[in-house]
Amino acid sequence: MAPLFTNQFIWVPTLAWAVAQILKVATDSWRRRRFSVRSIGLSGGMPSSHTAMTVCLTTLLGRRLGTGSPVFAAAVVLTVVVVYDATGVRRAAGQQGLILNQMIEDLRSSLGLRYERLRAFLGHTPFEVLAGAVLGFLVGMAL
Repeated sequence: MAPLFTNQFIWVPTLAWAVAQILKVATDSWRRRRFSVRSIGLSGGMPSSHTAMTVCLTTLLGRRLGTGSPVFAAAVVLTVVVVYDATGVRRAAGQQGLILNQMIEDLRSSLGLRYERLRAFLGHTPFEVLAGAVLGFLVGMAL
């Protein structure tokens, strides 16, 4: 169990993720003009913690094992999938959720239907992903 806590390829990316989560609380609190921990458990927000974590791991692997390493290549592929998912698939699902919520609200008001609102903010803006990538890169380079 001790190697899990001393393995830099686990704790350094986890640190990048934690910093991103703290920054999410700070940016959400600033935007709401009051302290808010609401964003700590939600998908989306500024910066992307998933992107920060995977970019940090990729940066760290490139620095320690070299950019020609098969492990580095696998990390690059994983990072591309995470970034694509955050900005593409999950963002589109969130936008569809907003539209569906509005349609269901219209039906509810006219027909009296009951429903549970969909979570509509699942993805990230490109700027949130870029901020997560910069954060992950900086942490990966610093440690």
